[in-house]
Amino acid sequence: MESELSFLISVLIICADISAGVLGIEAEIDQRKQHHPNHQQHGCRRNPSSGAFAEGVAAIVLLSIVHITANVLGGYAYSRSKQDIKRATANKILAVAFLVFSWIFFAVSYSTLMVGTLANSRSNRYCSLRSRWLFLIGGIFCLGHGLVTSAFYVSALAASQEDKENVQQEDPANRRGA
Repeated sequence: MESELSFLISVLIICADISAGVLGIEAEIDQRKQHHPNHQQHGCRRNPSSGAFAEGVAAIVLLSIVHITANVLGGYAYSRSKQDIKRATANKILAVAFLVFSWIFFAVSYSTLMVGTLANSRSNRYCSLRSRWLFLIGGIFCLGHGLVTSAFYVSALAASQEDKENVQQEDPANRRGA
């Protein structure tokens, strides 16, 4: 039952990140359709796309939900001492590596989607922001985020399972019964 739930959560992580990536790419397409190089709006040389803005916000929200959910459900994947690092299993090392990559992909995705979304807001405050290719880059990194975050989740669960098995083997009560 636990492995089926873990598989389902992993698939949901990937699907939600694919959805966020598609929304980012769709926002780029909407922005390109709306772009008129000589159009001025209130002294601003751009014409923001409300569709790109909405899709950008939706992509950011989905990306954030996935990232938070995977990190909370994946648990702790860190080592407290040099001895822990030396004794770390392959799953623990993979979990830490994928966690780092997950945060890198999240930072790039989130920041590019955010800047692209702000550039498409109706506010003149963000008039000078250049948003060319930002939604596309953010969308592509969302796709990568899904793969890396799902790999983190799976390896963190495997490392957690190994830790539980190691604790049971080291427990003195289990040794006496054997």
